[in-house]
Amino acid sequence: MKATSAEQTVANQDRHVAPSFAEALRFWLKLGFISFGGPTGQIAIMQTELVEKKKWISQSRFLHALNYCMLLPGPEAIQLAIYIGWLLHRTWGGIVAGSFFVIPSIFVLWALSYVYAAFGNIPWIAAIFYGLKPAVMAIVAVAVIRIGRKALRNEIMWTLAVLAFVAIFFFHVPFPVIILSAGVIGLIGGGFWKKKFDVVGGHNGVVDESVLSDAAESPEHTRPSWARAIKLVLIWLTLWAAPTVVVGLWRGWQSTLFQEGLFFSKAAVVTFGGAYAVLPYVAQQALFHFGWLRPGQMMDGLGLAETTPGPLIMVLQFVGFIGAWQHPEGLSPLLAGTLGALITTWATFTPCFLWIFLGGPHIEQLRGNIKLTAALSAITAAVVGVVMNLAVWFAINALFPNHGAIDWFAVVVSLVAFVGMLRWKWDIIPVVLGGGALGLIYKFWL
Repeated sequence: MKATSAEQTVANQDRHVAPSFAEALRFWLKLGFISFGGPTGQIAIMQTELVEKKKWISQSRFLHALNYCMLLPGPEAIQLAIYIGWLLHRTWGGIVAGSFFVIPSIFVLWALSYVYAAFGNIPWIAAIFYGLKPAVMAIVAVAVIRIGRKALRNEIMWTLAVLAFVAIFFFHVPFPVIILSAGVIGLIGGGFWKKKFDVVGGHNGVVDESVLSDAAESPEHTRPSWARAIKLVLIWLTLWAAPTVVVGLWRGWQSTLFQEGLFFSKAAVVTFGGAYAVLPYVAQQALFHFGWLRPGQMMDGLGLAETTPGPLIMVLQFVGFIGAWQHPEGLSPLLAGTLGALITTWATFTPCFLWIFLGGPHIEQLRGNIKLTAALSAITAAVVGVVMNLAVWFAINALFPNHGAIDWFAVVVSLVAFVGMLRWKWDIIPVVLGGGALGLIYKFWL
């Protein structure tokens, strides 16, 4: 027992100092402003900042949390931020992490939505976006390499990653099907071939100096409690539903604002697989069932959301804004659009906190479970293939705009950013800012 205590003391001394609440708050605020590139880019940023640089959480715990978030409905990147914030600083840590992840993008996308609705497309904004796309592509490509190095440690994991890429890229297999299939393969394979499937849980002899290390016990506040679970459900369901009910009482149960709150609350529950899985469903309903948008506006909104900070699913805020702007029902278009944007965003993101705070304690309890570890290792390998699919998708759209001739400006920017981040460890902020600035310079001064 004494030897174990001594070893634990040494391990604690080697680990990095836990961040204060204020330090974590500053990071989550910064993340909200630099989280470009949709879910893949944002996961890449958190991997770089939290696992590799700050060492607030170990690689395997990061992947353990990510794999849980991948199985939930809604945007996995913000859920991962909430999970890590909750682990570090309890419920308020999760609330701060999730809120600041999305708040900057609420204001940025609201401003861009207003400019779009009132004036149409603005050339200088399009120029900045033009430079951002290849920079984001480089961020995603670097993420594939960094996560792949950790997750693809043998031929079985490589095979799963390749199969996942082929399934989603060539055969358009739904994301949840790929993830669930990988989990089943991991569960079965782990029983017969533990060495090949226990990848997430492996240490490989590397000393883990993270604040939330593999060896560290889960914090006291992560232990499951039925009383706590019931309290959480009541509080968060009330918070989730309240704005929609208030709008229904104020504007009527058939009003656009109420219908938006109701529809996006439902979408938050039934849509798995992140933004790309949600968009076809939302586009169909917004265009053809409710008539909120006109043809072409959905793609314009996706273009805005792809190149602004925050989750890619923020495109739903654009849908809420434009839908209410074009159907103000007695309000000014700006007020109606603003309320539509806010209620849509609230309905979309509030349940993310409920899923994490309710399920997180049970997921922490399962950490170290051999069968679950094997399943998560297989899921992680599949996620690398899915991320690779998004990297290729970004590359096609950035390097071959409108599927035409190759764009050499995009090629140069993406290569410089890729080499700089991989070899010289460039920070993501100058890469993002530099890409936007180069796009502006290229379009207006060259």
